Amino acid sequence: MPHEALKAKFDEKAIDAIFAGLDQCHLPGAAVGIAINGKPVYRKGFGLANMELPLTLSPSTKLRIASTTKHFTCFAYVLLCEAGRARVDDPVAKYFPEMPSWAGRVTMRQLMSNTSGLHDVYDIFNQFNEPYLHSAGAAQRVSSVDLLSLYREMDDTNAPPNSNWIYNNGGWLLLSVAIERITGQTLEQVLHECVFEPVGMFDTALLRSDTTFVPNRGSQHVVNPAGGFERMYWGVENFLGAGAVISTIDDMLKWLKHMASPSIGTAESWSLMLAPQRLTTGCEARYGFGLMIDNYRGALTVHHAGNALGGNAQMLKVPSVGLDVVVLVNRQDVWGFELVKRVLDVCLEGLDPPPESCVRPSIAGIFRSPSTNRVVELFDKEGQQWARMGVAELPMECAPDGALSYAQIWDENAVKIRPVGDNRTPDTIVLSEFGNDDELRLEAAVSSAETSAIVGRYRAQRSRIEAQIVVADGLCRLMTAGGVGAVTYELKPIGERLWRTQFAGQSRIGFLGGVLCFAKDHGSFTFSSYLTRGFRFDRDS
Repeated sequence: MPHEALKAKFDEKAIDAIFAGLDQCHLPGAAVGIAINGKPVYRKGFGLANMELPLTLSPSTKLRIASTTKHFTCFAYVLLCEAGRARVDDPVAKYFPEMPSWAGRVTMRQLMSNTSGLHDVYDIFNQFNEPYLHSAGAAQRVSSVDLLSLYREMDDTNAPPNSNWIYNNGGWLLLSVAIERITGQTLEQVLHECVFEPVGMFDTALLRSDTTFVPNRGSQHVVNPAGGFERMYWGVENFLGAGAVISTIDDMLKWLKHMASPSIGTAESWSLMLAPQRLTTGCEARYGFGLMIDNYRGALTVHHAGNALGGNAQMLKVPSVGLDVVVLVNRQDVWGFELVKRVLDVCLEGLDPPPESCVRPSIAGIFRSPSTNRVVELFDKEGQQWARMGVAELPMECAPDGALSYAQIWDENAVKIRPVGDNRTPDTIVLSEFGNDDELRLEAAVSSAETSAIVGRYRAQRSRIEAQIVVADGLCRLMTAGGVGAVTYELKPIGERLWRTQFAGQSRIGFLGGVLCFAKDHGSFTFSSYLTRGFRFDRDS
């Protein structure tokens, strides 16, 4: 669809209806802002800012924007490039000479576009620690510098640089520390002086610690095992330049207006920020510098979501019609990404029809790649097709040709699962990610497995993490310690030499855990989650 066919429109009652379920005064909710051509037309809050006080959310309530932080950190680095103090394609080794050989092959551009191929040290910390089993945990006692030390020890990666798009919070840890080394200032100072203050975003700041009192700040609300809410935080300095900014609806609308007609940053700098990165496969990753460049039913969008622990954020522009939308949520069980899609359906006239989808019985089975050991489980959940990668459960949509795509990625060509042969009961699937095809074969179903071959001590040589597999009280457990903390997982067999981990307890985070794939001689295993691939442990002699 040509962009000129799109028009922005506004219907207050229709927008109110989207948020009607949150319009109450006893639970947390969401704050919403909509602007057309830079002029706010909708600014409302729904629900409590904090369940301890009778205060409702408002457009001026400060909330975490989580990963929406990323493009601000990228922009700060790009401004340093403007000033001649850095370059976009500088190797990471220029700012981190203490790092292994990968630092000479990975560039700052690749850090800012999730194409570095590096392991994500934040994910490794999350997977091998227990900070989220309790309302306050070890994450509050770990600094980003502690995690940076893990990169000095790892000389293996998830993938070669620029070969794939793999979301990586750890890249922004390196970017954040590089900015501080270049400037001699904290990232807080750099963002305040170079970005927030010049734009007039006086209620926006990078806030590392949730133990700091901040005026007019709303709380995040995590769903606890009993089904109620509790207070809990990411810790680890809230992922620093990957996710530590707090802001308001009003400030974020100012920023989106500024993006349309910038007063800071040259046209060349903004072109870099908004340029989709092209991979070595020839595929466009549809991601600039901390910004997703996407297509929603024919409308070109620029956006980035953020998942705060106990809340989330979504910031979006439709540049061709001057539509800006911001939703900040302060409860874990409401997803702002879905709310924004409903706002677009109401506020955009001339959208393409929704893509066709087929209705068919869900595929069920566990599939493994013989070349990469990637594992995907396909299953039915309430009549819809789902996929599990690691322990992350992803809703899938079925195209008429039988291909499955992740329902919450608007660019359906980014990640696809294609059945080979019979679309209903395939014995092989192809996982296609940004031009990279990986063939996975159906595993024979297992309900039990012999544990004696895997019992023993193991070590991840490049991260100081030690692992022990034991059998006690009829349960097989993986216990790890060192490097970043400690964790205990229960192990469940899911295929030949395949074991799924699950917390020996009840975590507040649904995506923690992964799959262990053992070598044929059981002398080693790899751990893979949604963000970490093939993290290797060798048996300790």
